[in-house]
Amino acid sequence: MSGVPLIDYDKLLDTLEHEGTMLAGAVVDGDHDRPVPGCPGLTLGETARHVGSVYRMVVAWIRSGDRPSAWQRQPHDGQPVEDYVRDGLRSLLGELATHDPAEGCATWHNQQQHYGFWRRRMAHESTVHRIDVQAAGGQDITPVDPDVAVDGVDEVLHLWFTHRLAVLGVAGTRSGTVAVRTADRVWMAALGPRTTSAWRSTDAEAESADAVVAADPTELYLWLWGRRAVFDRAVTLDGDLDVSAQLWALLRLATR
Repeated sequence: MSGVPLIDYDKLLDTLEHEGTMLAGAVVDGDHDRPVPGCPGLTLGETARHVGSVYRMVVAWIRSGDRPSAWQRQPHDGQPVEDYVRDGLRSLLGELATHDPAEGCATWHNQQQHYGFWRRRMAHESTVHRIDVQAAGGQDITPVDPDVAVDGVDEVLHLWFTHRLAVLGVAGTRSGTVAVRTADRVWMAALGPRTTSAWRSTDAEAESADAVVAADPTELYLWLWGRRAVFDRAVTLDGDLDVSAQLWALLRLATR
């Protein structure tokens, strides 16, 4: 099932705590005006403030039962950005940890109205942006747990390439299929002028794909999130390069 993570919800909650804490720590000695590689126009400070704001938005969303219109979007006067992130993370963790992942709550996905959705979404939000902050600060990039990266590949293909593009009414300019491979898993992504979709697949089905994208879990995760160039050397592209480049470009529209 596309909405079921490839790792358990407790690990996703632990990942959220671990990644959010690392992100806050990476802000402390960083130049807030340094640009984030792979995200033109975004800086280290803006990224950290964005994450702190998103943490608060999700808490407000859960508590109100609907998309909120007001929450603390910026640090208070004199509040360090790292504390703004930590305080937001603490509030979010408290909200998510006290509810079973299967318990119903409001989200932005009409078919995934449960606390587990936010555990997964915020774990990956924190992971990708933690890497952004470390990269912008010129710090060593802490490796991503391979199991988390594989689940992140699954999430971006199902939640963003399939669901989000449909909500936006965006599709490709030509039809094609891409086999996406990492570790021992494979997905199929289909794009065309009307719809986009992705699903967990098999080696046999993948043989019919027009193109293949393959990399180790973290590199593929970052490629799908646009943190790697479309023709990055760490990612192997075989077959029809236009189709795989369309997959990458459509995800830039979905995840912006």
